[in-house]
Amino acid sequence: MRRAGPILILVIGALALLFDFVRFPMPASGSAAGASAPKYLETKLGLDLSGGLRIEYQVLPDPQTGTVASRDIMALQRQIIINRIDKSGVAEPQVVVQGTDRIIVEMPGIANVDQIRTLVGTTGRLDFVPLGQTPASQDQQLPDATIATKCDAKVVVNCVLFSGDQVAAANIGANQTGQRTVDFTLNGDGKQLFADYTGAHVGDYFAVVLDGKVITAPTIREAIPGGQVQISQNGIGGYPLAAATNLVTILQSGQLKFPMKELANQDVSPTLGAAFLRQSLIAGLIAVLMVVFFMIVHYRLPGLVASGALIYYSLVVYALFRLIPVTLTLAGIAGFVLSVGMAVDANILIFERTKEELRVGKSLPAAVEAGFNRAWNSILDSNVSSLITATILFLFGSSTIRGFGLVLIIGVLVSLFSAITVTRSILRLVVVRPWARQARLFGVTEAEFLARPTTGRGSLRGEARPRV
Repeated sequence: MRRAGPILILVIGALALLFDFVRFPMPASGSAAGASAPKYLETKLGLDLSGGLRIEYQVLPDPQTGTVASRDIMALQRQIIINRIDKSGVAEPQVVVQGTDRIIVEMPGIANVDQIRTLVGTTGRLDFVPLGQTPASQDQQLPDATIATKCDAKVVVNCVLFSGDQVAAANIGANQTGQRTVDFTLNGDGKQLFADYTGAHVGDYFAVVLDGKVITAPTIREAIPGGQVQISQNGIGGYPLAAATNLVTILQSGQLKFPMKELANQDVSPTLGAAFLRQSLIAGLIAVLMVVFFMIVHYRLPGLVASGALIYYSLVVYALFRLIPVTLTLAGIAGFVLSVGMAVDANILIFERTKEELRVGKSLPAAVEAGFNRAWNSILDSNVSSLITATILFLFGSSTIRGFGLVLIIGVLVSLFSAITVTRSILRLVVVRPWARQARLFGVTEAEFLARPTTGRGSLRGEARPRV
């Protein structure tokens, strides 16, 4: 481990620098190659730092039955809203259920506020519409009369055959040639209606429509009597994975089960967010500099080493924030600054123990090793208690508290690595150098060195000066 430790530290440090300061392109999330602009690894800022929109909705009772939404329905409403926002390209939306009938939506970096409000609040009616011999393209808007007309014996084209409540299940599948497909199962009336229609209209087009907009419009190739429907797409490999996943999501939960009413909305200015970010960064920098100043003045050479490990810790944590990614808010930055103090807390325990070992007559390398070994139990106990608290905050807190808890968890875990592995490896290299073997560099006076026992394993055995 002594040989592998420095190599591991260098590798992790080099990767952290790359992730912190180099723009890495991320995999495209569009339904096809080149369908969306390339995305890069970047720092995600929350609503309070980047500006954006906060909306509070009330989930209303069912207008027909008067029943209120259950906990499962509220969770489904939340997931449908997240799917819609993700499709619009908004990064890291926060959608939280509060109480029994409230949903809070926070979206940072919103450019078109009205469009997003309409997208989130619309009920989202999912319909299956026969098109006859007329094809339709994806995202094509159908006339209002089409989605308002129910198919019957007289009207069999450009009407609604059945709605999304007839879909029992949907998943990604494959056809006989191995191409990716979207499979779904119909139940109840939908199964029989689709069987009768497909049997009489082989070769016609049939559209899946969400809020009047065409999601997909495949051709009916054969009669489908059992309610087991498979949609395929021409091209190598069939459906792109992202497009298939999106279609399955719409088929499973394209329509909000209960209507929603917008109670309040708050437009957070990006200028205000920029001011918050600047003030937070200045405060964090001052805090880090004060910690570094204290460590160097009080602990001298070990404090200087710990300060270097603290800079290393900051680079690694920031890289993890970008990779996961963690949405940074004011609370998250507060958690990071708090974790900086906790990172040096372990070093303080180690260095104080090292000074005690020097005072009883141990050589400098032995005292450093003993300091790390004997302080480990205290360090582990304090950090585990912090991890338990942060985990509870992350699991049960609101969106802001969850961000604070996540940042604190990452900070505590990385601080353990930096204090135990990084600081220890650097000190092992330093203490064997002749220039480092001076008592004053470790905050121990000559009088303290001379006041030591004359017997036992820690004695000097007649040496005039302490062995450091």
